[in-house]
Amino acid sequence: MIAYPNAKINIGLNIVKRRSDGYHDIETLFYPLRGLYDILEIIRVEGEGNKLEFSQSGLAVDGLLENNLCVKAYNLLAQRYGMPYVKMHLHKLVPMGAGLGGGSSDAAFTLRMLSGFLERSLSDDELSAMALELGSDCPFFLINRPSIGKGRGEVLETTHVDLSGYWVLLINPGIHVSTKMAYEGSSPKPWDVPLARLVDKPVTEWRNQLINDFEQTVFAKYPEIGTIKQRLYELGAVYASMSGSGSSVFGIFEKEPIVPDEFKQYFQHKSQF
Repeated sequence: MIAYPNAKINIGLNIVKRRSDGYHDIETLFYPLRGLYDILEIIRVEGEGNKLEFSQSGLAVDGLLENNLCVKAYNLLAQRYGMPYVKMHLHKLVPMGAGLGGGSSDAAFTLRMLSGFLERSLSDDELSAMALELGSDCPFFLINRPSIGKGRGEVLETTHVDLSGYWVLLINPGIHVSTKMAYEGSSPKPWDVPLARLVDKPVTEWRNQLINDFEQTVFAKYPEIGTIKQRLYELGAVYASMSGSGSSVFGIFEKEPIVPDEFKQYFQHKSQF
């Protein structure tokens, strides 16, 4: 069984308020980036259950094996329902810690795939609750359609926003941005106009109205990221933004953009929505 866990971008991100549980309420538009994805293979093998063999290739991922979200997803299901002996291989193509949700997508796809091995079927609500235990944006990847995310990001409402025909150019300079730092430097406050109303406007009107609240803090600490955003506008983007808490920056173009030499030192992705 093979699946292709895709990345996402955030179009607009309002940090609404700090919560008593240590998290923050946000409002954002999650948009799937299907042209950029990892490759996940899961094989059921004969043998004693609740056993996982996990391997990985592609882009390097820091951290201990037991902290990998695919492994955590397997262990979560195994503890609650029991799992068969499984071999899993993940080929990473989406950079980690880049505001693209790569690890969360891997986790959500793993949950969905592994649930097919259970003797009982899990409802969408059960899967979503388990996904939230793995990460705030994991539930989005179970829906995997343009959605307004509220709460921690798990309160989702699909939207009609459609970027079909537009091009996206995504640049990741490889700078690690601490999400904790990004939140600590923020000034939570609800926007005057709800995000759902803003994204309902033509894409050409988003530039001066749809912002990412993390940018003020992140650009101040890492000016290079802000420079990339400005450069994307100079190249003709109708809208550009940092995704999530960074450090990836994307531009939306009406025509296929030409990638300048200055970006070739970075991780880059270009595709049509």
